[in-house]
Amino acid sequence: MSQFYTALRWLGVAASVIAGVVVFILYFRGTFRDRIEYKIKNVPAPRDPRFPLALASLSNSVTTSGRLTGFWVESEAINAARLAAIRSAQHAIHFETFFMTPGRRVNDLADALIERAQAGVEVEIVVDQYGAKKLSQRYWQRLRAAGINIHFYNDFNWKAPVDYFARTHRKLLLIDGKVGLIGGAGISDYWDGLDNIQDTGPWYDFEMRWEGEVVAALEGIFMQHWTYVRGTADLDPQIFNPLPNDDAIVLVTAGDDPSYRASSVRALFQVSISAAKQRMWIASPYFIPDENLQTELVSAKNNGIDVRILTNGSQCDKKFVYYASCQLYGSLLKAGVKIYEYQPSMMHAKALLLDNYWVSSGSANFDPRSFFHNDELEISSADEQLVQNIEQFFLKGFARSEQINQTQWHRRPTWQRIVGRVVLFFQSQL
Repeated sequence: MSQFYTALRWLGVAASVIAGVVVFILYFRGTFRDRIEYKIKNVPAPRDPRFPLALASLSNSVTTSGRLTGFWVESEAINAARLAAIRSAQHAIHFETFFMTPGRRVNDLADALIERAQAGVEVEIVVDQYGAKKLSQRYWQRLRAAGINIHFYNDFNWKAPVDYFARTHRKLLLIDGKVGLIGGAGISDYWDGLDNIQDTGPWYDFEMRWEGEVVAALEGIFMQHWTYVRGTADLDPQIFNPLPNDDAIVLVTAGDDPSYRASSVRALFQVSISAAKQRMWIASPYFIPDENLQTELVSAKNNGIDVRILTNGSQCDKKFVYYASCQLYGSLLKAGVKIYEYQPSMMHAKALLLDNYWVSSGSANFDPRSFFHNDELEISSADEQLVQNIEQFFLKGFARSEQINQTQWHRRPTWQRIVGRVVLFFQSQL
């Protein structure tokens, strides 16, 4: 019996030491620091000529110009557009993505890329190492054998293991320096509804195609990550050739290496929210605003602005995030913010519509991971066609959703509340 108590004491000592080491590491990482509260006032309205510059300067965005030349909704149309763009390439294909899984979509992508590479087109790919971990080495070997240059973003490094938490969450396809496709969809059959969440339809998402000077800006942003992964940036005029024109103003926000002090994406969202005068519609699959942003949303609603949130229902790929999101509905619902939970399947789109004039969209979710950990990519513009397309996307999404009310929110099971609070606690420590 004495041996048992001795072993128990040593186990307690070991647990205490491990806990102390963890707290020590978290302390020096700044986990327990006070959070910065962003305060902004007198923000120009989206129609004010000063607005693009104000938004660009506060969010470290590139100001350029461009025109929307394509907009596709849901998996079949999105993947068809991507494959058509790849097959049109004559000189160069630059591709960056976060999420890839085995199946028809990655195989179709491989076939299209290999065909172009064998035709002499330069193909360079940046893939997030964590997001593509389910793909076999055989898949990558097949691409490399065709002459495709592939680098993985942020491989695990035992010399700096914490760095592995930083990911590239971007989805970007560039063709010949002339066409850029950007959106939120990964290369995965999940978007077809072939997943483990019992969808009754494809994931709700969209893709945009841009042309004009903005493509050169996107090329430069791709080249940043290409150099990070030990590639060589080639600014040949055939690929990087910004030609100013009279297209609509476009802001490109690249959330590179964000920190607790500076997050371009968070600044982009907060300034945008503060600018709205009539309506503010937000689409995000993972909707976890901090207290600062919740206050901004409530304030906007109290000022008579039509504030609506389109997000996931329980039919989603990360239930624990959904429960955390639900935990934050209370103050928003009380203020009259309309929250719509998409029902048929996963809602994966990311968009912000301001008044009837301005849109921000790309890879960033309305959550701390996108604000402070991921490298994201957002496009913002007053392009008239883009505004109309995004508005229709929202309206269709609202029609397929259930609007949550306070009674439903209060009736949540106790266990869901507990899970939500636990997730929010750990999320706050990131």
